[in-house]
This record gives sequence, C-alpha cells and structure tokens, in this order.
Amino acid sequence: MFKQAWLNQPLRALTLALLLTNTTVFSVNAATTAVQTAPAAEQDVAWWKHGTVYFVLTDRFVNGDKANDAAYGRQKDGAPLRYFMGGDFAGITQKIRDGYFNALGVSALWITPPVEQIHGYTDEGTGKSYGFHGYWARDFTTTDQALGSEDAFREMVDAAHDKGIRVLLDVVMNHVGPVTAQDSAWPQEWVRDEPVCSYRDIPSTVSCALVKGLPDLRTETLSDVKLPPFLINKWQQEGRLQQQMQNLDVFFQRYHFPRAPRYYLMSWHADWIRRFGIDGFRADTVKHVEPELWAELKQVASDAYAEWKQNHPQKVRFRTPFYMVGEAYGYGIQQGKSFHMDGGSKLALFDAGFDALINFSFRSDISKDAEAQFSEYQKLLSTDLKGVSVLNYLASHDDEHSFDRQRKFPLLAAERLLLSPGAAQIYYGDESGRNMDDPDAAGDAKLRSPMNWDDLAQKARIAGIPAPQVLRHWQLLGQFRQRHPAIGAGVHQQISATPYVFSRRLNTPHLQDQVVVVLGAVAGQRVFVGEMFPAAQSLRDFYSKQILTVKDGYVTVPSASRAVLLEGVNE
Repeated sequence: MFKQAWLNQPLRALTLALLLTNTTVFSVNAATTAVQTAPAAEQDVAWWKHGTVYFVLTDRFVNGDKANDAAYGRQKDGAPLRYFMGGDFAGITQKIRDGYFNALGVSALWITPPVEQIHGYTDEGTGKSYGFHGYWARDFTTTDQALGSEDAFREMVDAAHDKGIRVLLDVVMNHVGPVTAQDSAWPQEWVRDEPVCSYRDIPSTVSCALVKGLPDLRTETLSDVKLPPFLINKWQQEGRLQQQMQNLDVFFQRYHFPRAPRYYLMSWHADWIRRFGIDGFRADTVKHVEPELWAELKQVASDAYAEWKQNHPQKVRFRTPFYMVGEAYGYGIQQGKSFHMDGGSKLALFDAGFDALINFSFRSDISKDAEAQFSEYQKLLSTDLKGVSVLNYLASHDDEHSFDRQRKFPLLAAERLLLSPGAAQIYYGDESGRNMDDPDAAGDAKLRSPMNWDDLAQKARIAGIPAPQVLRHWQLLGQFRQRHPAIGAGVHQQISATPYVFSRRLNTPHLQDQVVVVLGAVAGQRVFVGEMFPAAQSLRDFYSKQILTVKDGYVTVPSASRAVLLEGVNE
C-alpha cells in the first residue's frame, strides 16, 4: 500500500499543491487507515468519545526511584522549575497500583515522551533549561534513565493495563533536542535551524524551526539519508547497534519507504508499541508537520499494535483499535472537521488518521452558560464531528491561557470538564488544586510545578476548601462519567434551568445508558427529572450514595449538594 503511495509522484505533487494553497481543505484517503475488530458495544461508542485521559508530566509526579535522579550527570542547576526534579515511571506505577487513577475514573494515561533527552542544557531566554519535559529527544529508541529503565517502563504499562487503563505515548515528529555542550548537532540532511516559523501560511508553519535553536526535522524529505553518526556510535557503545539496524531493516523491507527522516522516526515510534503494547499516540505539534505523514504514522502504529496483541495474547486487555489524538494548536470544536491554519488555510486532519483533536476552545468556552456550552458541544459532536471526537481540557503544560491558573474555581472546573460532551483530559493536579503560577518561575515552567501531594496530606485549602474535599469532588464526577458513556457520547437535553437539570441518553443497538444531573439543588427541593425514569423507580444519587424515589416525575433532594448524579439503582 505505502510503496505505491509514496512512489505515486502525481498524487504527491497534487498533495503538495493543496498544502501550499490557502483556504484549501486537505484530505487524506481514508483507505490508509487500518481497521481492527472491536466488541459490538465498543463499535457503537468508542472509549475515546466519552472517556477521561489523565495527562501526567512524568518528571513532576512522583519520585519512585531516587537512584536515577542524577542520570547522565545532570545537575539541579537550572532556572526555577526547568531541571529534572525526580519524577519517574516507578512513581507513576506506585499511583497506578494504589488505585489513584481508577478513583478518578481514568480511561487512559497520557505520559510525556519517555525517550532519552539531550544530556545538557540550553537557554531559551529564561535561564538554564533541561529536557525534563520530554520534548527534546536525543535518542528515540530508549528511555531517558532519569525517568527509569525500559524494564521500569514496561512495568508501568503492564500495571496500567492490569487496572483497565490504556497508556498513550506523546510522540514528536517535528523536532529534536537543541545542541548543547554535551549534545552534538544532527546532520544537516536531517534537520534545519532556520527559518523560524512565521505562520503566514502552510510552508512558513511546516518547513521551519518552531523556535530559534530547536532543530526542525526535514519531514518533507523523501530521499534516503544516512543515520546520524552519533547514534551509530552510541548504539555501538551500548551494545545495541546490531539490534537497532535489524529493526530498521525489517521496517523498511515491510513498507518499502525511503530511508528518510520521517520514516526512521515512524519505525522508532512504532517499536514502542511493538515492544510494550502502547495503546495510542498523542501527536505533538501537528500543524507543523505534513498532514499525510500522520496518516502514514497511524497505519504503521495500527500494524504494530495488532502485532503486539498477536505476540502477547496473555497481556491483551483491550480489543479496540489504536488511538491517535492530535495537538493542532488553535483548533476548536466549532471548527468541525476543518482545522483553520494560520493565514487562512484549512486542513482536514480527521482524514489524516486522527480519532480526536485537542479542543483548545474549551478553556474559554467555560465562560459561556453551562447549558449553552453543553448543548452546543453535543450538537457539533453529533453533526459536524459525527464519527470522531474532541479532547476537552482546562489546563496543559504549554498553554499559558489555561483556565483558572489561580485555582479559584476548582469545583466548577471539575463539573464543566467532567460533565461536558466529548472526551475529557485532566492535567495532573487539576483535581487537587496544584499551583500553576509559581512566582519564581517564568513562562510555561509555571505550569509544570511538582504534583502537590503535600497539599492533600496536610489538607491545605484550595479556594477555601480542603484539598482532599476538592479531590473527592473530582473523583465522584470522574467515576460517574466512567460508569456512564452517555455523559460524553449521549444526547443532551435540558430539563430545567433553576436548578439546572439535564439528561444524557445513549441508545445504540448494543448499549443503552441514561442519567440525570442536577446542579445547585437545595435541601428539600423537588426536582423534575422528566420522562427519563418511570414513576416509583428508585434512583441512586451517585454523589451522596442516597436512594431517591421518582414520584409524579419528581425526586426530592434530601440535602443541599453541588451535584446530584442520578442513575438506576441496578447500575
């Protein structure tokens, strides 16, 4: 399939012409996307249309193994919050086994890139910065030892799978790590240092360096290039050269790709799936890479996922296809399936292998009335975005416009995120009020503070509320969301405005699910629940665990509560 695709020069010429034309919608042949068999109910409503993804910056979460804290001789001499602080795979594994993520109703764990980073530091204008965040790769084929060994990584993935949690890998196809005193330059046939992106059109967004000093991969190249000498020397010293070369030979013999930079990276990324059973990719800097590349990556990844399942039948926990969500900066749900590029161009990224895109509109859409937002989202997901989805979020590692950085509305934030149609992304510490405005740090480092476990242990107050109570609110909403696919993927209907009452119903050939949610009820208030539940039926308020009875279409709320989450008692 791919041999024909990349050799088809007229088709590629047409593709490039479309990419260079403003106000053009680029579409990739959907036939390039692999299809795997899933259970009937999962075909009706894929997990990623309603699930909850927990995004953790590995180095900032839990230090489970202090023995790896000084890997590669790195020092803790960076600018505030810009050096490695000790979080690792072992720490995440501890929290997986403790049930922390299950208590939040998490469907998938998204971790920052685990690959070996540059060993040294660079200065982006904010002082010494190390690659603790994972986006400055030096070697895409192995783990960064500060995060842990490959065995520790495998243990983490297996632990997540055993708890019913998928693992998503953050992958970078756009750039490599900066040159430092310890890290030599990549060959010029692999990367470019200039021009820096100006975002006027597609070429000035794709064929350019994201920022000064960050080497941009020449992903447009379709001719053979040699491996960087420093990688060959490194693998030789580590005793891995023969294995790495064999892996590449198998890959290129299978797909007949040219040995170009983009295809080397596809091989390396796919190996993480083939070796560890990774369930999906979060694709970084999507708009800075040629769209047809993502369709190729999705195919390669899907093949690797099927191969891993075939070779490890005893470890298979999920029969759903490989998942891929894209970070196309500036995409909002209101754009539907056409991502609006800088300069006016449009890209049909959902045709390029993406099941979902991160919804950058969400953190500002919260300023709308809840009903206006919920009804708008459900309408868009059932019409313009039918068959795909979005990943809503409040905060992220590089979005300085994150919602409520001062953590003034931690309960409201949980309600709007976890009760919204679409999928939800919790950024580590959203659920506990982690500080995202450290006065000593600068720029995006403020968003990357250590997880605030001490706040939970010491019952520190977040917006006047003890941190454990904030966490409990998130947990109850998250578990309810996980129990009921209708919340993220069902039909929304407002029942009343005061108190705010709405229903969600999901009715497919293999899955029926229905809930009613009440926000802002007072003690003793009779609340109409519509025709969702028959008279005399007993309902459980999942939030308070109380049993309520429907009478004449109403239930009586026994005590004041921010949220009443109604479900059938047998659910």
